[in-house]
Amino acid sequence: RLGFGFVEVGTVTYRPQPGNPKPRLFRLPNDEALINRLGFNNDGAEIIAARLRDLRRRGVVGVNIGKNKDVPIEEATENYLAAFDLDQPVADYVAVNISSPNTPGLRRLQGPESLAGLLSALQQRNRELEEKPLLVKIAPDLGEAEIESAVGICLEYGVAGIIATNTTVSRQGLRTAGAARFGEGGLSGRPLFESSTEVVAAVYRYSKGRIPIIGVGGIFSADDAFEKIAAGASLIQSYTGFVYGGPSYASAVVEG
Repeated sequence: RLGFGFVEVGTVTYRPQPGNPKPRLFRLPNDEALINRLGFNNDGAEIIAARLRDLRRRGVVGVNIGKNKDVPIEEATENYLAAFDLDQPVADYVAVNISSPNTPGLRRLQGPESLAGLLSALQQRNRELEEKPLLVKIAPDLGEAEIESAVGICLEYGVAGIIATNTTVSRQGLRTAGAARFGEGGLSGRPLFESSTEVVAAVYRYSKGRIPIIGVGGIFSADDAFEKIAAGASLIQSYTGFVYGGPSYASAVVEG
């Protein structure tokens, strides 16, 4: 009703977890940015699946899944599969979050061997169920070679799309004085715009346009959205822009 075309919920983990200690979300109004270290606080895949099953919804709803914090990286695939089994049946698509900076070691899953193993297992399970689009969410802090490798693996395993990007660990160019006082966490909003757009363009270039891209990072206006689309995005997501823009945000961007 606010004008969005789809909603992605999560990140959802197999078991419930409280997330990181509060305070864990900070506004940087001078930068039109947020810093969060929420830590995948959620009620767990089973409860969330039940909610979505009972929900009367008119639009597309994706479920974003991640790893429980206390699960070793070597056991991540089994943990993702457990969440996938519960939430895939009630999702219109599933996004695999391997790029949050707030779960220790999670970004290691973007490495070639780990990513291939995870996607192979998830796609096999996906085919055993009623198959749904599987998307992968990557970080804005990857180098060119890492992006190229990730895109190749996503193409190899038939991933339906890449979400570019998650939040950044960079604090470069912030106007907010003493931003270091907020501590660790992922930075989102206006300062992320250029780097996320560059990743969108790189994904499009390395995939030769063969894989749909969801562009996200620092979108505050129709011009911002169009720049993401011009770089290669097929769809657009927003979080921080919506926080600052309020209820009229989506309709203003879409109409623009």
